[in-house]
Amino acid sequence: MNGNRPNYISLIFAAIVILSLFWLVRSFYTSETPAARMSFSDFIQMVNEEPTPVAEVAIRDDGIIKVISKRGEYYEIYAPWFAQDSETIRMLGEKGVRVYGEKGISGSFWINAIGNLIFIGFLVFMFFFMMRTVSGRSNQAFMFTRSKAKTVRAGQPKVTFKDIAGVDEAVEELTETVLFLKDPTKFGKIGARMPKGILLVGPPGTGKTLLARAVAGEASVPFFHISGSDFVELFVGVGAARVRDLFNQAKANAPCIIFIDEIDAVGRHRGAGLGGGHDEREQTLNQLLVEMDGFDVRQGIVVMAATNRPDILDPALLRPGRFDKKVVLDPPDVRGREAILKIHIKNKPLAEDVDVKILAQRTTGFVGADLENLVNEAALLATRAGRDRITMDDFEEAIDRVVAGPARKSRVVSQKEKRVVAYHEVGHAMVSSLLPNADPVHRISIVPRGYRALGYTLQLPAEDKYLATRSELLDQITSLLGGRAAEELVFGEITTGAASDIERATELARKMVCQLGMSDKLGPLSWGKTEQEIFLGKELTRMKNYSERVANQIDEEVKNIVSSCYEKAKEIIEKHRKQLDEVVDILLEREVIEGSELRSLLETELKEGRGQDGFETVKAPTRKEQDN
Repeated sequence: MNGNRPNYISLIFAAIVILSLFWLVRSFYTSETPAARMSFSDFIQMVNEEPTPVAEVAIRDDGIIKVISKRGEYYEIYAPWFAQDSETIRMLGEKGVRVYGEKGISGSFWINAIGNLIFIGFLVFMFFFMMRTVSGRSNQAFMFTRSKAKTVRAGQPKVTFKDIAGVDEAVEELTETVLFLKDPTKFGKIGARMPKGILLVGPPGTGKTLLARAVAGEASVPFFHISGSDFVELFVGVGAARVRDLFNQAKANAPCIIFIDEIDAVGRHRGAGLGGGHDEREQTLNQLLVEMDGFDVRQGIVVMAATNRPDILDPALLRPGRFDKKVVLDPPDVRGREAILKIHIKNKPLAEDVDVKILAQRTTGFVGADLENLVNEAALLATRAGRDRITMDDFEEAIDRVVAGPARKSRVVSQKEKRVVAYHEVGHAMVSSLLPNADPVHRISIVPRGYRALGYTLQLPAEDKYLATRSELLDQITSLLGGRAAEELVFGEITTGAASDIERATELARKMVCQLGMSDKLGPLSWGKTEQEIFLGKELTRMKNYSERVANQIDEEVKNIVSSCYEKAKEIIEKHRKQLDEVVDILLEREVIEGSELRSLLETELKEGRGQDGFETVKAPTRKEQDN
């Protein structure tokens, strides 16, 4: 039910009671014998009768004549002119009729006073009721200019730096902000000025919002949280008014923190929209710029904002004096992931076989939100299985769910297609395992998962990498094409299952040639200029800045890289066909093979040409091999 309905019912009930009281009072003062209506001509005729039957005539000031007969009958006549008809009045006196004056209902002082008081009281009641409705949340129509910021005040459950892990550098950067909020005058004594704005930059899920809450929790100050999209409204001027209201609230509660999440929704580069320079979003941004210039940092107000697209923010927003400090939150490394996992499993019952270090190694590329989801997914799996503790198998299955999606056990795959999928996935795994620079295989599966995947090969790097060599990229392309090579060599036919692999391999090869300068034929040059399409909101596009001759050379070079890597993959598959068949038979029986088991199977078979890791070392194709 609508929470406002009881208020309206009370209002209607009170109005009915007030009007009832008014009419009761009126009827009390006007209660007389019911009167019959009479025309003035009948009254004159009645007076002229001999003897006259009229006993009394009362002339009221409201134009009503009350006539009482000798038999006690009571009549009313509306004749406002009768009070000036002196001849008729004299005639009534001559016939022995008693004539006198009387006040009407409109002339009663107490009736008028009570009626006016009741009416005034009703108006006052309506005024206060409307004011209460406007100031409350029940009527949003009058609150367009109010800020939608959610306030977390001191004393409420808070987040501290103890709840944060994997972003040690960011925490260290923000520690001085906490000290400033606790004692703003301390920095002013030595002439230091705190930054007016702090911009948190990082991919989604790295903990930008959580870190801002932790700063407020550590300093024990009010925290105003608002999204950038909350400023923008259909009506012109509302966004700027909300910005003013937000900063007015912050000044009234200083020291405090204003946190604007997803600031790119309102801080996008001006002139990048179809509305020109006067649309609502740009007016809101202009007001935000003015407010950040207008307040004094000594008031103890810190503005924090978060975005994963700092490249599209307006330069005026990023200049010193506004957001003059940028804190970058990168995806956590293996130690950071281990620390994050320990926070999320702190209050959860774990089995003895759970090893957090192994989980951290197997979750390369996961951010904080992914790891929290991983732990929750594992807890759900344990609950579904009826266990009171979370096992390592639950975490392994949770990783597969996060990476590839839930298992589609209801999907029926024919034995022929299942065999093709098995050779495809083992082809990926064997090529990756026998190349020196490819990432190790973690698991092979032919269990359908997610939307379209009939199987998958999960590769996880042995350590976090921030650079990639040319040999590593070539080995990565060769690994992607291993599944297609296995299908062609085993069945003499190719399927649509390698479409995504071919797309990724081609994209990586083109990136090597056009952006990374890893082509010996074209040299260390960048081909294709990055342009900004302002009318599409500064979306990045690649513009062609080379001739048709160079374009043909680029296409030829991309083709040579992919073709040579594909031939290398076919060579590896053909050379180790026996091991391929054996691993496929095991995979068809079990549906899942762990990476350690795959390496053990290959190690027992491969006796010659082993590299340092116990596997055959296959070099990446050279420039001469690619040209041939």
